[in-house]
Amino acid sequence: MSDSQRSHSHAPHPHPHPHPPQDAPTALVSVKPVVLPAADGRGEDLHVRVSAPVSGRDLPVIVFSHGFSWSMDGYAPLADHWAAHGFVVVQPTHLDSRTLSLDADDPRTPQIWRHRIRDVTQVLDSLAVLEASVPGLAGRVDRTRIAVAGHSWGAQTVSTLLGARVLDADGTPGEDMSDPRVTAGVLLALTGLGDDLTPFAAEHFPFMRPSFDTMTAPALVVAGDRDQSHLSTRGPDWFTDPYELSPAPKSLLTLFGAEHSLGGIPAHRAAETTDEHPGRVALLQQLTTAYLRGVLLGDEAGWKAAATALEETPEPLGSLRSK
Repeated sequence: MSDSQRSHSHAPHPHPHPHPPQDAPTALVSVKPVVLPAADGRGEDLHVRVSAPVSGRDLPVIVFSHGFSWSMDGYAPLADHWAAHGFVVVQPTHLDSRTLSLDADDPRTPQIWRHRIRDVTQVLDSLAVLEASVPGLAGRVDRTRIAVAGHSWGAQTVSTLLGARVLDADGTPGEDMSDPRVTAGVLLALTGLGDDLTPFAAEHFPFMRPSFDTMTAPALVVAGDRDQSHLSTRGPDWFTDPYELSPAPKSLLTLFGAEHSLGGIPAHRAAETTDEHPGRVALLQQLTTAYLRGVLLGDEAGWKAAATALEETPEPLGSLRSK
């Protein structure tokens, strides 16, 4: 992305009060499925959920990529919160979703990681269609202010749009899949270096060999300090690699006591949540919203206030670092 594009994305908003402050959630409307035609080789139409506040204008966009086996119906604790606080949230259902029940021997399975990335770029290509699908939303979206977010495999998916590359078998970086339309990202429980994969993971998930050297776009990385992955030979610090090994500007939120579901972001009372913690989810809602408002709308004061509040909490649920 050019300097002019970045400065536009971070510029103060020209209207006095087009976005409600974070402490004033609004009602939201959600439409699903919006169906986009199947891309080459995908074989299935792309089903998308679009959520947006019922009021406000010049609304920025968040495209959210779900974790393994989830769908556009997941992650309501984050998606609904963001939509109620002034964002248009777009959630595609990827081919690995349990709602599609692809067989393990389906010829598309080894390429699902690529189809996932294409799903997100197809969403970006189709924002006009998606905007028109929600009653009352037309003309209220600012398509120049776009963030991507994802959890677990979804974080790996969207990290490529921020500049991360996938290394091939001999360590050579694969193609650049970054997208200049994307301003920033939120990377939740993003896996670390491929050198630290277990033999099983190395055999079955060869695309999990990232290089973060070129992930230059601003991002908030979120890691749980008790997230012990069965895919890695390392401990929870594996999930801090995306912050430690990428260039600034980045922030790292480490959640104390959090495992892979980070307190329960996939859904309320989800079966795979091993660390249910409403307070942890509330902190994530607050900090991710403040971060996104900062990078997309220029509300740096709100982000600094949220960071200071965490730092000054007597018994904080996490810690924040930035570079």
